[in-house]
Amino acid sequence: MTHATTPDILNRLKRAQGHFTKIVQMVEEGRDALTIAQQLQAVVKAVDKAKIALVLHHIEHHLEEATGPLPTQTRARLSEMAEITKYL
Repeated sequence: MTHATTPDILNRLKRAQGHFTKIVQMVEEGRDALTIAQQLQAVVKAVDKAKIALVLHHIEHHLEEATGPLPTQTRARLSEMAEITKYL
């Protein structure tokens, strides 16, 4: 498994895929636009979260690859930096 296929990232993408499949079904059924828009927003949010998780994991993986095992304090700082990404 590569660092890009962590279970968290795959779960987020599968969640987005499930929402998207439901949206296609809703459009085919002629459901109302408000309900479809809500589901579209869920897909956007799931994909955004998957992207952020992927980028953060990539940074941590290659940082550790370049420097060796990260000390606890460095990991804590990375967690703090990751926390702020929810405001992007």
